[in-house]
Amino acid sequence: MVDADGHADLDAGDFSTWLTGMQAALHGNGGSDVPCDGCTACCTSSQFVFIEPDESDALAHIPAALLFPAPRRPRGHVVLGYDDRGHCPMLVDGRCSIYEHRPRACRTYDCRVFPAAGIDADQPAIARRARRWRFTYAAPADHDRHEAVRGAIVSLRERHDHATATELAVRAVSSAS
Repeated sequence: MVDADGHADLDAGDFSTWLTGMQAALHGNGGSDVPCDGCTACCTSSQFVFIEPDESDALAHIPAALLFPAPRRPRGHVVLGYDDRGHCPMLVDGRCSIYEHRPRACRTYDCRVFPAAGIDADQPAIARRARRWRFTYAAPADHDRHEAVRGAIVSLRERHDHATATELAVRAVSSAS
């Protein structure tokens, strides 16, 4: 299928396999494996990257002048901001200049959480990309799992009325069984 801008659908993989891996990443057991294929929407969408004090490798590779204390977070937690174009300052010539040393937030970020949860991202470029993902289902139960994640959004919106789309999608995916 092709969207209104002429872009083809993207293979998001088997839903249950993706969900298991994404939940592991969200719970600190590895990173996500996103087939970005050159996409930098998350790096160019005016997003702050939260970095925790235990991320010494990432912190060692980011100039201190680019880091700021993270609001409402304990001492030692910082954010990496973005430049005047809304781009991550570590994005150089369209590529992450610290990819092997990138922060945990970048290692676990996966825009497939939005179609998994059935909602759009708040950032237009990410929303356009995420709408193109199509999951497959090895068994009918896998489709049911996907519907359960999408259904969780309704109650999450009621309980977290000020949450961002990312926060809602991550909570829905993280709590799915």
